[in-house]
Amino acid sequence: MAKKLLFITCLFISLTRAANADDSQKIASKVQKVTLFLNGAQVTRTSPVSIVPGTSTLVFEDISPNIDVQSIQVRAAGDFTILSVKHEMNYLNLQQKQKQVEQLQSQQKVLRDKLSLLNASLVINQEEYNMLVKNQTITGQNASLDVLKLKQALDFQTARLTDNKKKEQVINNDIAAVNTELQRYDKQIADIRKSKGVTDATSNILVTVSSKIAAQSQFTLTYLVNNANWFPTYDIRAKNVNSPISIAYKANVTQQSGEDWKNVKLTLSTGNPTISGGKPELTPYFLTYGMYYAGQQSAITKVTGQVTGQDDRSPLPGVSIRVKGTSIGAQTDVNGNYSIQVPNSSAVLEYSFVGFEKAERTAAQPVLNISLKPSVNALNEVVVMGYGSSDKDSNYEYNSVPRALKSKTSGLQSTPVEVQQVENQTNVEFNIANQYTIPSDGKPYTVEINEVSTDATYQYFVAPKLSTDVFLTARITDWNKYNFLSGEANLFFEGTFIGKSLIDTHATTDTLNLSLGTDKNIVVTRTLQKDLTGKQGFGSNKKETRDWLITVKNRKSQPVNLLVEDQVPVSQNSAIEVETQDVSGAQMDKLSGKLSWSQNLKPMDEKQLHLKYQVKYPKNQLVIVQ
Repeated sequence: MAKKLLFITCLFISLTRAANADDSQKIASKVQKVTLFLNGAQVTRTSPVSIVPGTSTLVFEDISPNIDVQSIQVRAAGDFTILSVKHEMNYLNLQQKQKQVEQLQSQQKVLRDKLSLLNASLVINQEEYNMLVKNQTITGQNASLDVLKLKQALDFQTARLTDNKKKEQVINNDIAAVNTELQRYDKQIADIRKSKGVTDATSNILVTVSSKIAAQSQFTLTYLVNNANWFPTYDIRAKNVNSPISIAYKANVTQQSGEDWKNVKLTLSTGNPTISGGKPELTPYFLTYGMYYAGQQSAITKVTGQVTGQDDRSPLPGVSIRVKGTSIGAQTDVNGNYSIQVPNSSAVLEYSFVGFEKAERTAAQPVLNISLKPSVNALNEVVVMGYGSSDKDSNYEYNSVPRALKSKTSGLQSTPVEVQQVENQTNVEFNIANQYTIPSDGKPYTVEINEVSTDATYQYFVAPKLSTDVFLTARITDWNKYNFLSGEANLFFEGTFIGKSLIDTHATTDTLNLSLGTDKNIVVTRTLQKDLTGKQGFGSNKKETRDWLITVKNRKSQPVNLLVEDQVPVSQNSAIEVETQDVSGAQMDKLSGKLSWSQNLKPMDEKQLHLKYQVKYPKNQLVIVQ
């Protein structure tokens, strides 16, 4: 009997161990570090894990549903083997019904009950009014008229009708207030639901391990997520034209990955893993007849507009707008409106928002209103496999992404607003010392990167052929050491916000030119002298003369240095001849036809510049001479 009992006990223990080996172990992990790229982010999670003997599956829960499954990495050290890594969507274990939404909906129900009572009170009040109006006859037809009773009845009815109308007004005001409050709740609920993305599902990373003994290990998971990005903006401040210039370098961080980043070590990288790493290849450039010259493009420096949803035409707040191939970016406001500086009119704008398909538009016009189409893409489950050995104390690592994408950040300090710059082979990383919390709500969060003060050379500039506005510019030398990226800049001059400009770092020179906005106290005009302009025909040729007068006046109380640029046409055909007759001593680039005048203007000083040229071309050809 004792042997039989011992056999049953051993069998029960064996079955229990086997069942434990087959059961999945749910693991809660924490986001420790995020390396945020211009598009996308690499998330690093860690968790201590107790490994049981045999083969078991570790289920790391509550992972972002928007991860790139090919980028998953799992690292752990110990006497065990990682057999496989699998990713799966978790539609059954939905993120708990948004408690905030439920609370808002509960408060909405209270308001709707109140609204129902108010509407009922309004009906009752109207019935009372109708009854008072219908019962205006106070005596019968044959009854004698009692003046005193009549007066009392009229006073009573007037008072009651007055009270009735006052009560109606109060009820209507209360109804309007409740409706306004309900609309606020509707907007708040809509904002929360949009911020959660296209699905409430989470995802799991399943790691199958094999171990001969029980073990303890620290597991590290890294993966790339979409719907996360950052773009730089700048605050440029100058006290006056004799002071250094101050540049505050800031990052606008946005993410809708489906997971909140709470108190994480944040690294901003200038890398962009969404851009192809393959080198370009030249193809033959063929010339043929019928080619034409497109001419210069219009000078568009800013694009504004509104982004709406194609389904309901409602404004979309928080839409990310980027200039394709650059770091220049902006976001729509609560009304779906946006404004973004562009380097030129051939720039391509990319519009992206969670739950909607991406869109692209060329910045060929200053106003671009677009509608985004709702996305119906589904996330598919992908299974990947990896194998390792069981050497003791070895570091097992599952890699499905090149090592170049792994974070190389160093240890961070706790000093506030301390940023360490690390220049890697292909990108620059800014290691933020402070820990940051960035929710998955699609709203922009500002992270300060750096603030520098540097000497600058100030100069006023005008190109009157394009615009008679005079711009104050600042030239900064040796700017490459600051690792600036192209981005919008808020301009402050003499303590006043004067507008926005663009820092365009796509230049090979050591000098960075910054535009600090316009100055209306320097007046420039460019007029065509009609009496000196005309057409002449000699034989088979035609001659056209243009005489432009450029007038500049300094209305400021201090002297200024003004650079004026204009141009004469340049011929690309031997049958077309251009003769420059008068340029008032300008420096001329014969290849481009650009003219430059550097003028030192005293207060209230005025100068005139002449630009006169003649174009000769065959009579039977059409040439546009400006």
